[in-house]
Amino acid sequence: QVQLVESGGDLVSPGGSLTLSCTASGLTLEYYAVGWFRRAPGKEREGVSYISNRDNRKYYGNSVKGRFTISRDNAKNTVYLQMTSLKPGDTAVYYCAAGRSLEAMRDYGLADYWGQGTQVTVSS
Repeated sequence: QVQLVESGGDLVSPGGSLTLSCTASGLTLEYYAVGWFRRAPGKEREGVSYISNRDNRKYYGNSVKGRFTISRDNAKNTVYLQMTSLKPGDTAVYYCAAGRSLEAMRDYGLADYWGQGTQVTVSS
């Protein structure tokens, strides 16, 4: 059974940092493109960042560019999202997803597997 499990969500003050983890079981994450998405209350799902499977190309949404960094540790079967300079507008449930096509994920939000999400709240 394939599972993606996100962790690391928390309550943090504006300007703070968090690192989210997405750990897979039942599949080798190295062979998949991985994306981080988020959904804030009352808003549509938003693509945050993506990393390709072959050459680790990275993409970021405009709202997080320069503040968030995506990376993967194949030995741990895990993809990370380092978040810095957090703002209240970053408050959302963050989901990771894995798919064969980075372009399908980035352009259409399509993925083969999704995690259950982890809550990030940025508030003073």
